[in-house]
Amino acid sequence: MGGNLERLLGDSAVLLHDRRVPRTHGNIDHLAIASSGVWVIDAKNYEGRVELRNVGGWFSVDRRLYIGGRDRTKLIDGLDWQVTAIEACITDLDVPVHPILCFVKGWGRWQKPFEVDGTFVTWSTELADLIAEPGPLDATTVERVATRLARALPAK
Repeated sequence: MGGNLERLLGDSAVLLHDRRVPRTHGNIDHLAIASSGVWVIDAKNYEGRVELRNVGGWFSVDRRLYIGGRDRTKLIDGLDWQVTAIEACITDLDVPVHPILCFVKGWGRWQKPFEVDGTFVTWSTELADLIAEPGPLDATTVERVATRLARALPAK
């Protein structure tokens, strides 16, 4: 997926791939730093259709992520620690941080990306469009944030 993002975004974003988070056993698949903010991307290659379901009752909304008919909403919770790690690196900067679950396959022809609990769920082409949207960061801030994140989160 990293190569696909590189191709789709060109020089409109700084991309950091497979970053190790010190003092954890985890890694961050991809980071995209652009004028629209920092995008924390967890890439997934699951089998089955990706879909949004509301499992709430008549008067309540309970939006869930389903893949291949199974509730996979916990994948969204798995992004929390990654977002926290990024925010800890840039606490002194006013930079929006966007969590993303990006599925390589499982999308129907007429499906649209969606959001669950503040996390975007999408595929790489659609993700590139989101990242490339204009945002509040200028080129100098993008470079400063990218440099700081690259130093704090070494390549795996």
